[in-house]
Amino acid sequence: MPKKRKGFYKKKGSVIKDLASKILKFLNKNSTQSFNYKQIAAKLEIKSHHEKQQLIQKLEELKQKERIKETARGKFQIIQNEHYHTGILDVVSSGNAYFISDDLEHDVFIPSINLNKGLDNDTVKVYVYRRRNNNRFEGEVIEILERAKNEFVGVLQVSKNFGFVLPDNPTMYADIFIPKSKLKDAEHGDKVLAKMTDWPENSKNPFGKIKKVLGKPGEHDTEIHSILLEYDLPYEFPVEVENEARQLPIAITKEEIALRRDMRGDLTFTIDPKDAKDFDDALSFTELENGNYEIGIHIADVSHYLQPGTVLDNEAYQRATSVYLVDRVVPMLPEMLSNGVCSLRPEEEKLTFSAVFEITEKAEVIKQWFGRTVTYSDKRFAYEEAQVIIETKNNIIPANVSLTGEQYTVDKNIVSATLKLDELAKKLREKRLKHGAITFDKTEVKFNLDDNNEPVGVYFKQSKDANKLIEEFMLLANRKVAEYIGKERGRPSNKTFVYRVHDEPDPEKLAGLQSIIGKFGYKIDTRTRESTSDSLNKLLSDVQGKAESNMVETLAIRSMSKAMYTTENIGHYGLAFDYYSHFTSPIRRYPDVMTHRLLQHYLDGGKSPKAFVYEEKCEHSSDRELLATKAERDSIKYMQVKYMQDHQDQEFKGVISGVTEWGIYVEIFENKCEGMVRIRDIKEDYYIYDEKQYALVGQTTQNLIQLGDEVLVKVKNTDLERKHLDFDLIDY
Repeated sequence: MPKKRKGFYKKKGSVIKDLASKILKFLNKNSTQSFNYKQIAAKLEIKSHHEKQQLIQKLEELKQKERIKETARGKFQIIQNEHYHTGILDVVSSGNAYFISDDLEHDVFIPSINLNKGLDNDTVKVYVYRRRNNNRFEGEVIEILERAKNEFVGVLQVSKNFGFVLPDNPTMYADIFIPKSKLKDAEHGDKVLAKMTDWPENSKNPFGKIKKVLGKPGEHDTEIHSILLEYDLPYEFPVEVENEARQLPIAITKEEIALRRDMRGDLTFTIDPKDAKDFDDALSFTELENGNYEIGIHIADVSHYLQPGTVLDNEAYQRATSVYLVDRVVPMLPEMLSNGVCSLRPEEEKLTFSAVFEITEKAEVIKQWFGRTVTYSDKRFAYEEAQVIIETKNNIIPANVSLTGEQYTVDKNIVSATLKLDELAKKLREKRLKHGAITFDKTEVKFNLDDNNEPVGVYFKQSKDANKLIEEFMLLANRKVAEYIGKERGRPSNKTFVYRVHDEPDPEKLAGLQSIIGKFGYKIDTRTRESTSDSLNKLLSDVQGKAESNMVETLAIRSMSKAMYTTENIGHYGLAFDYYSHFTSPIRRYPDVMTHRLLQHYLDGGKSPKAFVYEEKCEHSSDRELLATKAERDSIKYMQVKYMQDHQDQEFKGVISGVTEWGIYVEIFENKCEGMVRIRDIKEDYYIYDEKQYALVGQTTQNLIQLGDEVLVKVKNTDLERKHLDFDLIDY
């Protein structure tokens, strides 16, 4: 175990973090000069061959992005001078913004008066200066280089000769002026999608046109479609994409089977959620004569059908991910592929891409094989059905958990395979935890919906042994595929690959977490990587079942770095893996498609492609994943508000999950719905926010209303459009 941890640091040290930022900072300080890669390497103290290769690759990437220029053969110079910088705007709801740039050490504050029509996430050129009165750096937007978006969802207000769209997004600080001729068929009060067409120099508001009428505010489909469009997530496929999908040859020919490893005779089954329609992955199980087990992780071979450069592939890349909302899935691929030809449905032959391992009784991998296969799924399980087998160790599935609604008997070979896989999965999980993996099992809120998508109940999704069985073997496949490409003879290779990485936590965020959890008697030890992960696991275990559990788990997750896709491997901190990729869900994640293509390319003896091409695709995939996550979160908030509309006369117990200068946030225990009690609505005293205590302090009574307190609240107001709940504080 100590060797493994030492290896993690060695591997992590071999990849230069924030290399682009370091190059740009150096060139920016010497903006009138040009340097070759050897000079830059010397200044940045880059010495090893592997690190110099990274530098050369990053210089080429920055040149392609026009951040630097090649003034002579092999010599590079910054394009911008010391006062003008290019970066991204982060607009906050107050109307002010922060400017984020690779070549600046800190974010720069930009007051609203200096935004000069810059909007949230726009790529801009900013003049940075130091204020004389407080020595603080501020900025002014000089040029808008690229708009992040030009379409906004909002409510239309129409007067006699024109209209205005009031955007839903609080960071969009300007209403959009719509001339009468551009109103289309939209009426006053409609929720619409408006396209910004122009922003005249002398106008306070951008001009636009109505692109689509979504419906009336508050209607279910209107609000769900609004969420998707707000994050530029389409909910329909273009006709040409659907047509191309329908024209795909889907027959599995003898010629194609001959090119693959035929595993149709191996015992194979899937375990998925009850309502799943797309089955990415299946497991096969064979007991070998030597007492070991051959376990296959079989993944839909999407890359066989999704050919580069096609309309289908371009659409999948643009989407980059499926989106899982409370009442629907918006797939990355058309249904004909996602739920049909690529889905590993029971009793059907399928083209698959597989990772096959010989595993010992101690869950040690002693042989591995990767390649294209053809498989046949003997059985489809829901998680609940597999869980019954694990818990009862018999082959009778009762009617109350059965997919068919009727009791049935499972083949004994499948039962014994399931039990052995569960046993091995638990050993794999135990090893991960010993190596420092962190176990986030945060409660997921789910809704029971009626036929009209109205929420009639709330329940919490729990991860049980059946879920963890699948998780462990998917993690194994993802890790081993990444190791296979990323390592050569025990050392890092230079091959371009798509990694899923997770950096170590930010020390400042961990310090902030400690200051909050300390109020509840918890502590984290951040002296070493090992002590940090061990104490985080202890914290997550200790809060289970406590009133503050969901709040503490949420805060702990926020203290972590964000996982992302990149060609620059730094390992995965949360999983404690030196190498990790995404290989197991190509139906719903485009990076997995890239992983399949690259793996097959290398299996065929191909040379490493240019990394910057894949790095750009990784950045796009990470960005789209973030948008999908935001949309999923908004859809949950929307459904929570909708659910609470029918419970306005009811009192609820909850916990204070956040404290701000304008009020407290309260999370209700029984359904995890969160709402706000505004300071002005607390009548028995005048309260002021105390940032150090995470509390509101009564100025007359000195009462403290602080983070983690249990309170009693009642719904005051529900706002579906803003996805916001207001509570009245009844008792604390």
